[in-house]
Amino acid sequence: MALKPWKKLKQSFEIKNPWWTYRKDEVQLPTGKQGEYHFVHVNGSSMVIPILNDGRMILVSQYRYLVGRESIEFPCGSVKDGSTHEETARLELAEESGYEAQELKCIAEFNPYNGVTDEMCKVFIARGLSPVDAKPDETEEFERIILEPKEFDEKVRDGIIWDGMTLAAWAILKPQLMKWSE
Repeated sequence: MALKPWKKLKQSFEIKNPWWTYRKDEVQLPTGKQGEYHFVHVNGSSMVIPILNDGRMILVSQYRYLVGRESIEFPCGSVKDGSTHEETARLELAEESGYEAQELKCIAEFNPYNGVTDEMCKVFIARGLSPVDAKPDETEEFERIILEPKEFDEKVRDGIIWDGMTLAAWAILKPQLMKWSE
């Protein structure tokens, strides 16, 4: 049996900034009752898993204001108006890791928080890496971290890597890495 969809009656744009729009929809539930649904709209995001020739991965550590601590993550960023997921992946790879890729392949997509945002994050693998000048946004500061898959798993187990989007991308990538190494 298929679940019954909600019907959007009206949408209001509440707050818009360069990164997202806070929206409020008036909806009708399958029961006929009306209500409101508040959410964050974004154009999507692109997360890049840069893999060096020796199989190690490049991550970045950055300060995350909302939780008041550093976070180790794969390079990632929001898709800006007029841009594509692939363009965003290439830009974020260069800005955050200081590398460009000869090969960039989308391997999956996921929604990081489907009760709060309509964001779809596309996950890319970057190979054939070569260094470029990194020019992060003025609100960003990065420390590059290079890890083997085993070291990555250890940092997850120890609670050092805790970013949800990075963990989701790793859950997607890890089975593929194991196939490639066979």
